[in-house]
Amino acid sequence: MKPLHRHLVNTSRKVLCTAALAASLTTAAVATTPSTADAGESEPSPDSPQATDRGDARLDLPAPVADPQVPPTTTAPGGASGIPGTALDAYKRAELSVAAALPGCKLPWQLLAGIGRVESVHASGYGLKPDGSTDKPIRGPRLDGNGFAEVRDTDQGEWDADTSYDRAVGPMQFIPSTWKKWGADGNGDTKRDPNNIYDAALGAGLYLCAGDRDLSDPAALDRAILSYNNSREYVNTVLGYMKQYKDGGVSEIPNPPVGNYPTPPVTGTLPTPTPPRQPVTRPTPNPTPAPSKPATPTTPAKPTTPAKPTTPPAEPSKPTTPTTPTTPTTPTTPTTPTTPPAATLAKVELVGASGITAEAGSAFTAAPKVKALLSDGKPAKNQVVVFVVGDDTTGATRFGTSDSLVVRTDDQGIAAAPGLKAGLKGGTFTLRATAYGSVNEYTVTFKGTVTAAPVVLARKGTEQLDVVVGKSLTGVELFATAAGQPVTGLKTTAGLVEKDEAGKWQPVKPEAAAKGPYFKGGKDGAEKLTVIEPAATGADGKLVLPELFTAPETLPGTYHLRILTAEGVALVLEVKVTAAPAPQA
Repeated sequence: MKPLHRHLVNTSRKVLCTAALAASLTTAAVATTPSTADAGESEPSPDSPQATDRGDARLDLPAPVADPQVPPTTTAPGGASGIPGTALDAYKRAELSVAAALPGCKLPWQLLAGIGRVESVHASGYGLKPDGSTDKPIRGPRLDGNGFAEVRDTDQGEWDADTSYDRAVGPMQFIPSTWKKWGADGNGDTKRDPNNIYDAALGAGLYLCAGDRDLSDPAALDRAILSYNNSREYVNTVLGYMKQYKDGGVSEIPNPPVGNYPTPPVTGTLPTPTPPRQPVTRPTPNPTPAPSKPATPTTPAKPTTPAKPTTPPAEPSKPTTPTTPTTPTTPTTPTTPTTPPAATLAKVELVGASGITAEAGSAFTAAPKVKALLSDGKPAKNQVVVFVVGDDTTGATRFGTSDSLVVRTDDQGIAAAPGLKAGLKGGTFTLRATAYGSVNEYTVTFKGTVTAAPVVLARKGTEQLDVVVGKSLTGVELFATAAGQPVTGLKTTAGLVEKDEAGKWQPVKPEAAAKGPYFKGGKDGAEKLTVIEPAATGADGKLVLPELFTAPETLPGTYHLRILTAEGVALVLEVKVTAAPAPQA
């Protein structure tokens, strides 16, 4: 179930924030309707390592700021209903990401918020940063059996800095072994860090949804929370916050600095850690009693001498020596057949070329594809694959409105990512396709190129451009667009042209220029020019042509004015010069 795992979501600050990664963000796009029939992991139960008695992470904080919990009935401004903006964003992103990959789970973000509130007060007091990390690490008590469960080290101290015993880590308090299986990348940075609230919230969502759970079912919801912490008081508290966030709304508050919670410290209601169960001492069974001393036997009576038989008994026949039986062969113990290990995800490879190209503003004609393979070489069917756009210089290459897409492989193990549309300017980007196995993740990368769309020049209006000899032509407006969007800062030249013998436009010859319209240039505009450089286009792509003059000696007729870009895009306008009306008598 590292599905969107691992995105789902880049559903990240990037991907769902942009995205399922979001709440304020755009939702992650889903190319197919995923099924939860193969969620990837069985449903965790209340005896999972995550559900052990692991204590309260906030016990690591100094006493003055250790806020065990504000009861769910608190409604003061910024109290239990106040959630730091980054944490709120993370919970909502996780909801969208999980919904994209496991729509049957119906995970509400308020459930994640309830758990986050109980576990770490939404990472408050630890210096929650906008990127989801914290200044101060969040670590629960050492699970060494002294007052809490005993969980021997499973991560070599990678996350909890303890190489002997495990501690719960991060804003959502994951046991390291649980994180190894359920850890997710919730912000699209290609890392899975339980100390980052974006990653932790998505990992918690995947864990709660495991085993095809439908969290709209109260019984399934109850089992899910118990599998997170096997305490009835914990379940009731989380449900209390969840209901408050749903019914009473949530106020978004700034990320508090280290050592300050969004609510004042109060006496908490978290369950008191249960001391470890003492082993039952069984009584030693009574020893076998010593036997009593036997009584002295009485002297037996003297036997009576038997009467002598009259006829002696016949001599018995000599028995036949029996044949020695053959020793049976010891049967060979049958070998117990070994159950082959289940095939797991082992590889993701490109299907086709690694380079993809499209013109700015247009759709990629061929959908990028990858193939997922199992350890036995067979296709990995129904495997979740997350496509994420990154390193983008093209002005937002997207899947619709999101830079991530979650799809599942078909029966051949192939996952395609349709609907990718190029950004509005030339540039490059990377498209990463990632699939997640039970332990490892596999990523392949496409190199994307967006070529600049051709510029289109068009004049505003359709009326004939007329000018009377001795007058000037002003206010001619043009617009430059590319892929339907304005082109800003486009430089052009405007000049009078005429066709040569081959029918191609060429600048007018000097003799024709002397008797045609002109632009003014030079000092005080004393110079007559047939070519000029107008100002570059503005933010709206608009270009206003300089004033075009005629002199009394200008010959009436039809002239052509060409506006030309450096790339050779041209627009030729027809200008009609008419003679001045004769003076009235």
